[in-house]
Amino acid sequence: MSVEATVRDLGGVTLSANITALGFSYYEIKKAVDSGGVSRPRKRWLAVADADPALVLAAQQGVVLSCVSQAQRLKLWVLNMDGLHVAARSRGRRLRVSGTIHWQRPLVVRAPDSLEDPIENVLDCVARCQPHDAALTIWESALQRNLTDYLSLSALPLGPQARHLLEEASPFSDSGIETLFRTRLTWLDTPIRAQTWLLGHRVDFLIGDRLVIQIDGKQHSGAQATADMTHDAELRQRGFHVIRVNYALIVYHWPRVQDLILGAVSRGLHQMR
Repeated sequence: MSVEATVRDLGGVTLSANITALGFSYYEIKKAVDSGGVSRPRKRWLAVADADPALVLAAQQGVVLSCVSQAQRLKLWVLNMDGLHVAARSRGRRLRVSGTIHWQRPLVVRAPDSLEDPIENVLDCVARCQPHDAALTIWESALQRNLTDYLSLSALPLGPQARHLLEEASPFSDSGIETLFRTRLTWLDTPIRAQTWLLGHRVDFLIGDRLVIQIDGKQHSGAQATADMTHDAELRQRGFHVIRVNYALIVYHWPRVQDLILGAVSRGLHQMR
């Protein structure tokens, strides 16, 4: 196998020490660099020509991808992306990164050749950096996807923000939208139950005894939409009040959603008659 192929197998960007440890000579590495098969983004690092630009940048700057940037790479539910977020490996080095740099001590030690933060460090950065509801969506997304678990996180020296998020997070939320909805109504002095079965189907939220909130994703059409409309009609026939909202309303027009719910609660539409 060639130097280029080996670097590619190791993620496209790796320490040159990892290549020599596999038996390649410095001459073979130099030959690969001279031929253009690999480049040196920084001393001691090698990258293939089509390597992930974010990983190349991390190698160049001596940082790791973290916080919402790494959460997005892990396909977690990120509400807002406000530019690149990285974590510094040490406090002593001057960094020139266009974005947000996180300087706190990592909960989990980073390997010398890591360019992406472990999930525990990512969640810690998120807890310190993001608004509570946005942070909770990422934490619950990580738990729901089994990237970590309560026992592993609780054993770490979490800060107050992270500890609070761990206590509140649930691994059973189907999406970040549901997390946002639940979090933004925690002050409401009425029971709110998630993923409740009614008439043979799950509803997203049941407020009180009979106020049903259904939340549509970005794509909601065809057979699924027809089935949902049928279920809504059946619920209304049985005395439930149904409010159906979507992604855009919750993310961009939350006051309108809140007004609908408060109006229904004020009229007693959440109570059994």
